[in-house]
Amino acid sequence: MCGRYILIQKAEVIEKRFGVSIPDTINLVPSYNIAPGKYAPVITNDHPHEIQLFRFGMTPSWMTKPNLFINARSEGDHNSDNNPNYTGAKGIITKPAFRKPIRSQRCLIPVDAFIEGPEKEKLNKPFVVYLRDKVRPFAFAGIWDSWKNPESGELIYSFAIITTVANDLMRKIHHPRCPVILHRSDEKNWLSNSLPLSEITRLLVPYPSELMNAYPIAPTIKNPKADDPGLIHPAGQRLMPETTINSSTEVRITGMGRNRNFGFDEHNPLGL
Repeated sequence: MCGRYILIQKAEVIEKRFGVSIPDTINLVPSYNIAPGKYAPVITNDHPHEIQLFRFGMTPSWMTKPNLFINARSEGDHNSDNNPNYTGAKGIITKPAFRKPIRSQRCLIPVDAFIEGPEKEKLNKPFVVYLRDKVRPFAFAGIWDSWKNPESGELIYSFAIITTVANDLMRKIHHPRCPVILHRSDEKNWLSNSLPLSEITRLLVPYPSELMNAYPIAPTIKNPKADDPGLIHPAGQRLMPETTINSSTEVRITGMGRNRNFGFDEHNPLGL
């Protein structure tokens, strides 16, 4: 599963990268620990040119009680053993909670990096997973829905991250799943309302592991209320060597209106 991720980019960077605008009513706040239940930026197929804030953890519209689906398996009920070589049916199209959203309620989820741990230790042994060559922000493939609270009448918009089988990098972390990371050239197709479903499900594949890397961090990230730059300080070496290492003793964090300074060692490949 993918239950934590990072987004600290400036608002104008997000606008330029995704070709969207951010309404004046939305105040984007940088987060090093976006956890289920928090509100985060999304770009939906019905409003592809603007940022909206939806809750992380999707509640399908037909449910009578809130039930947060953090992730949606692309294989649905198939591939229960998470075989990384699975190439069979995309069962997401038949799951009751996902069959409507995958057809007509898709979204991009802007991300700088995400947090994942081994299947057994989970966030007791977390890693920051990122794209190499400072490719950020990038986008997860997501689905969204709206749910009306029967007691308060409040309409809640929420999203889930679609996952697929693990690539080589995720297997090095000993995690069996990977969020679907879209290639930039596929983002418009993901939001298209006219693309055949077969073309949509064809995008639900692992991102090339050679374009990714990861490094360990402290388990402080487990606390969903924790949210500061120290959460992503390296606790060890990167999983894969990289040819370019930028050495620094201090970096200035600039994100969505807040600046912070903190020290980090040369093994922090994010430079966040």
